[in-house]
Amino acid sequence: MGGYITQIQHCSVNDGEGIRTLIFLAGCPLRCAWCANPEGQTRENPMTRWMETEEVLQAVRRQAIFYRFSGGGVTFSGGEATAQGEFFQELTQRLYDEGYDLALETCGVFDFDRMAPALGKMNQIFMDLKHPDPMAHRRFTGLDNRLVLENLRRTAQLGPPLVVRIPVILGVNGTDETMAACFRLLGQLAPGAALELLPYHRLGEEKYRQLGRPVPSPAFGIPSQDQLDHWRAMAQAMGRRVVSYR
Repeated sequence: MGGYITQIQHCSVNDGEGIRTLIFLAGCPLRCAWCANPEGQTRENPMTRWMETEEVLQAVRRQAIFYRFSGGGVTFSGGEATAQGEFFQELTQRLYDEGYDLALETCGVFDFDRMAPALGKMNQIFMDLKHPDPMAHRRFTGLDNRLVLENLRRTAQLGPPLVVRIPVILGVNGTDETMAACFRLLGQLAPGAALELLPYHRLGEEKYRQLGRPVPSPAFGIPSQDQLDHWRAMAQAMGRRVVSYR
């Protein structure tokens, strides 16, 4: 078996424990207006290539010494890794059988019953919570958040440590009211999960130009450090455990 990959990135230290290899699988059900990896939204673009499962495994095995001495491993990302369900599950099973530490970054839009066996093999799961309001979520991503919230609840009960990530974007969710609503949802649906606030950045804009697509709106703003510190303190005051992998 094989699938569509946009990138295999080695020596990452921001997407799980230790030194990690990120496997970016192509395809995503969302169209986030601020997406930093637009090449991962579809399989049909010049930045994507087909890779056999064994080819991916060989790339991982060559980095094994770094995982061994740092407590690292492999993180599935995208796009949305679960969008290529069979490929994702096969990679998970093969890497799990070889003893690698596994993590997943997901937007939360997937068939839980279908993906549960692979999710249960993860050592850590990162799931996005982009907006608490279903209509605003649809406006900015193309879909409402009902499935995201349901999968957040079910994933929290599955077992692997869960980190809920909120991309903090002025003009989208960067207000006290919206952040407080996110923190309340987290307390209701995944009270044991950790929380990470990710500030918006514009590092992916050149990819849009390479793909011949318009860059994200200039109305999307980058939060200041003071704003981030304020929202972290607010989350902690509401009982949330705040972490950072940056």
